[in-house]
Amino acid sequence: MTGKPATQDLPPVTDEQSVASYLSQHPDFFERHMPLLARLRLSHPRNASTVSLIERQVEVLRERAQAQEQKLAEFVRVARSNDQLAERIHAFTRRLLRARDRTAVIAQVESGLREDLEAFHAVLLIPGIAGSEPQGGFLRHVPPDDPSYRSFETLFASGKPRCGQVRDSQRLFLFGADAANIGSLALVPLMGMDPPGLLAIGSIDRERFHPGMSVEFLARMGELIADALTRG
Repeated sequence: MTGKPATQDLPPVTDEQSVASYLSQHPDFFERHMPLLARLRLSHPRNASTVSLIERQVEVLRERAQAQEQKLAEFVRVARSNDQLAERIHAFTRRLLRARDRTAVIAQVESGLREDLEAFHAVLLIPGIAGSEPQGGFLRHVPPDDPSYRSFETLFASGKPRCGQVRDSQRLFLFGADAANIGSLALVPLMGMDPPGLLAIGSIDRERFHPGMSVEFLARMGELIADALTRG
């Protein structure tokens, strides 16, 4: 007596969802119907030929393995990048700890940004009357009610760093003659000061600072700078 045809095991329906549901509920179906399994042919994912179901399953597993390897490689890359940034923040912190007065703090902030963080376009804005610190391209004292400075009130209200683009007038206010060369920038409010100061870091690369990047390290750096400027 011959076995019953494979098609008798299938549900008496023709829609794909029912077939898929039946096969998921009977994972041993193809084990019981090996000849049918051998006859099944699927389109090759990358050319016009056909492959067996088993070959297609192997291909799917290989693709999944490659996807997992890519994810792992990305995790490793991000972890290494974070480690490098943590080391730079550590070096930056040590600079500020060695500074013995406000003038030295500002000098260390400028050199630390350039040497430890590779930020070659930066400006530190401190609201209020100019003190004894030498002002130049990096440090600027601005009146707290300056309209251009007040244009950053939304940033100060949030209390969080922001990356990406700003209005042309704001970029010109921050970087002056270099404004046209700034492709992207990071704005770091110094909330530990009263009124808050502002650190602006610019880059000629439009992708270096973008809205989707993490600002955790920038926030920590802002806290360090504000604490160093207000201590003593």
